[in-house]
Amino acid sequence: MTLAVLAEGADTALRRDPLWRGSGAETLEEYAVWAANICGMACLKMILATRGEIVPTIELARRCTRYGGYVVNEADQSIKGLIYAPFVIFVREAFGLHAEVMTNVATAEIPAILGRSRFFIASVSSSIRWPEREPPSKGGHLVLVTAASDDGFRFHNPSGHTRATQENAVLAPYDFDRFFANRGIAVTI
Repeated sequence: MTLAVLAEGADTALRRDPLWRGSGAETLEEYAVWAANICGMACLKMILATRGEIVPTIELARRCTRYGGYVVNEADQSIKGLIYAPFVIFVREAFGLHAEVMTNVATAEIPAILGRSRFFIASVSSSIRWPEREPPSKGGHLVLVTAASDDGFRFHNPSGHTRATQENAVLAPYDFDRFFANRGIAVTI
């Protein structure tokens, strides 16, 4: 429902999502609050799925919040996160994953990172779903990089608006770099 959310806003568009219960939300309101803020948990859910573990995304977000991975302002229901350091502790303690916060990462270093780790959760501009456009900024959204070489970077984008921009999307390193904020989390299962 990415395009509907972009056009109408999360509060309006997500109230029509017939699949909201599968998110782990207890109410439609909880779903609408979290849906725009859980790209990191969507990446974690994909990582866990490679081990056969299926955990609802908002359940992951609630659990990560208890570790300080998100800060929820109860007054206005705003969410600050994903905060990387508490996330690393959460995934280690809850799932036995090895994760490492990485900053000042050059795009050219990602293939070597994937050589040591199985996944890289990369901070990118959410406009990566439109690779032909120039991003207004870098960062603010997370994608799961699963492969990287001089030929291209393959990633899953939780907010892609078509299958081609969601699953196994591929960008040339130069194009990926235009969106990449030079930080992320390396994860080994």
